[in-house]
Amino acid sequence: MRVPVLAAAVAACLSGPAAAHEFKVGDLTIDHPSSRPTPPGAKVGVGYLTIRNDGAEADRLLGGSATVAGRFEIHASTAQDGVARMRRAENGIVVEPGATVKLASGGTHVMLLDLKEPIVKGKSFDGTLVFERAGTVPVRFSVEGFGAAAAAPSHEGHKP
Repeated sequence: MRVPVLAAAVAACLSGPAAAHEFKVGDLTIDHPSSRPTPPGAKVGVGYLTIRNDGAEADRLLGGSATVAGRFEIHASTAQDGVARMRRAENGIVVEPGATVKLASGGTHVMLLDLKEPIVKGKSFDGTLVFERAGTVPVRFSVEGFGAAAAAPSHEGHKP
């Protein structure tokens, strides 16, 4: 009898933080929206997240917003002739049925442009994601240190 009670208690403890950072709308699940700290005066930040589509129809992430930024853009990183380049994903990102799309360092990610304030480790901020079918989804970005995941890509030469 003690084992099931202990297992339930452990599961409750482990699911609390994870559940608190997952957002669901219709067939879409948005997991762990996060960002990286920026130095004072920076005008560019990043956003990362994972989108899972458990539905039977594709949806498309078109854009969004963040309280800390004047502009929110989806950027894709590509390598051309051995040089990494970031370009705005003008048509958004398609999330096919049954697929999971990860916006992460070194690949497709969110660019937060014209920052209104520094992005500070440990201080989360509100945002929205706008989908073609699911509409506008409110999310909260956690701000984590660089050691929490792979280091953020360099945005040197990025023009807001």
